[in-house]
Amino acid sequence: MPARPLWRCAHCHRQFANRNQSHTCTPLRAIDDHFAGKPPAMRALFEHFVRVLEGIGPVQLLPEKTRIAFQTRMSFAQITPRRHWLDGHLVLARRLESSRFRRVDTISVRNHVHFFRLTSPEDLDGEFRAWLVEAYAVGNQEHLERG
Repeated sequence: MPARPLWRCAHCHRQFANRNQSHTCTPLRAIDDHFAGKPPAMRALFEHFVRVLEGIGPVQLLPEKTRIAFQTRMSFAQITPRRHWLDGHLVLARRLESSRFRRVDTISVRNHVHFFRLTSPEDLDGEFRAWLVEAYAVGNQEHLERG
């Protein structure tokens, strides 16, 4: 069964998987704003993260006030640039325990937010990339039963 069309907010023009999705209606910022005053290495690490995601499939970047979200049908990951690392999270349909996650919050049975910190491109190894593939599938809502 094909996925429902995305709903677009009439005010901020963001798209959401659910009609009348609760959200903060604020204009998107420029990616550059998030890296002002930060070392070039953090921007390079972010660009590497984006390339890894784009290798999985098309993704929309949403530079919001305090974070840069990544969305397909729904947001499935985010990055917050810091001076010496990138903080972020990804949403998985399962709770995954790993020392690489700073914490895991369970939002619902099929939505678990896994918080991480990236300090170098080596952090985006095969294991982490596999988690991004899983999170991307959640963004596409592939973890939900259709019927």
